[in-house]
Amino acid sequence: MNFEEYQKKSRATAKYPNADENYIYPTLGLTGESGEVAEKIKKVLRDKAGKIDEIDREEIKKELGDVLWYLTQLASELKISLEEVATSNLTKLYDRMERGTLSGSGDNR
Repeated sequence: MNFEEYQKKSRATAKYPNADENYIYPTLGLTGESGEVAEKIKKVLRDKAGKIDEIDREEIKKELGDVLWYLTQLASELKISLEEVATSNLTKLYDRMERGTLSGSGDNR
């Protein structure tokens, strides 16, 4: 499956208030689901000395799927394709790599 197909198929499941006119709902969902990923990783560090087993991997994969869904809905709300997001991100990262600025901080390095 490619980004375009995922974006189109996942949009059919966007059953939230004012879909197509509501970027706030997927933004809040994205932050919540990202927090759930972080929480699962935290518990692996706390309870399993950082060793991720297959059960952890599957649970984290489910949460990453939720992150992907909300990210996709936010992009759709903003009329941005995931393909555009991915391409733009790689362009930025390769430019930083070529200039030796992958490390550091700030959006415009």
